[in-house]
Amino acid sequence: MSTAVYPHAPVAESFEKGLAFQDFVCIQLAKRNIVLQNISSKKYQFEFGENLQGFEIKLDQRCTDTGRLSIEVAEKSARNVSVWTPSGICRDDNSIVYIQGNYDCFWVFMKNWLLRYLDQKSPQIEEFNGTIRRFFLPISDANVGAGFRWTKEDAHGR
Repeated sequence: MSTAVYPHAPVAESFEKGLAFQDFVCIQLAKRNIVLQNISSKKYQFEFGENLQGFEIKLDQRCTDTGRLSIEVAEKSARNVSVWTPSGICRDDNSIVYIQGNYDCFWVFMKNWLLRYLDQKSPQIEEFNGTIRRFFLPISDANVGAGFRWTKEDAHGR
């Protein structure tokens, strides 16, 4: 079990919840013969990314309640840090596929589609909790832009 902590996270166990969701997504994708090799250590994540295939997986617990995805573009490790670091879709890493959602539904995007959306639609960038900058992607747009959408209903009907 990881000991990573985000000092200003609204939920103390947010890192662990994110890891559990990552495992859940990997299991669902493996059922479709898409197998990811996740990288756990900070050392190798900086060198190779979160997994060898270039998939970024983000838990967005409230997306199905709010009708929108919260797409991260920058972060700070703590509120008192003055410099924002590109993160999420703006992070310069090996990510080419971006998966976001929750245990009811998740969307699989090409990262470059999300970057084009950000560039062309210029959604408002909002700051959250002093440590995250994000924009909101309506689920109606997510359904158009995603290459694949998984739902709990689809999984049960399988």
